[in-house]
Amino acid sequence: MTTDPEPEQPAPRLAPRRRLGVGAVIVLVLLAFAITVGIGIFRGATGAETVTAEPTPSGNVSAATGAGVYVHVAGAVRAAGLYRLEVGDRVADAIARAGGFADDAARDGVNLARTVTDGEQIVVPVAGATPVPAAPGGTAAGGATGPLDLNTATREQLDALPRIGPALADRILAWREQNGRFTSVDDLGSVPGIGDKMLASLRDLVRV
Repeated sequence: MTTDPEPEQPAPRLAPRRRLGVGAVIVLVLLAFAITVGIGIFRGATGAETVTAEPTPSGNVSAATGAGVYVHVAGAVRAAGLYRLEVGDRVADAIARAGGFADDAARDGVNLARTVTDGEQIVVPVAGATPVPAAPGGTAAGGATGPLDLNTATREQLDALPRIGPALADRILAWREQNGRFTSVDDLGSVPGIGDKMLASLRDLVRV
């Protein structure tokens, strides 16, 4: 007796949701492959490589290249000190960097239009005081020279005198506060730290 062969069973069909997931994976693989091939072709055509730029160090470009000038602003300003300016800047720029004139500044004695030079000292005089004489490598803001009045001089003006530093300038001011005023240049000899030789070197630079 001949047995009829059993009919072939149809292959199981994937559920619609599973077919959709497999298709999405295939599309993503093909897309990634196409992008990789495209990048390789672009690099081969241009010969360019991706380069990560190193960050540029922060800082003042002019200072790094040596440009600019440094000036010491002293006297009747709000923030005396050493300031960096650009080449071609004027006294007005230096005083602005120092916070502007102090309330007791002799503004009319200052030449704001003068161009500053590297290494100079700009001393703004106090109203009623004679401008400090120019120190080596510096100049008074108004351009005038003459003996410094010991009874009206500021700490910065005294500091600008030869061989007088900040500490000695403070002693001169302390002596003036304790004794009222200087009645003679010789009174400087009573200030601790000022000997006969220093007094002789200052005699032509100060007055009372």
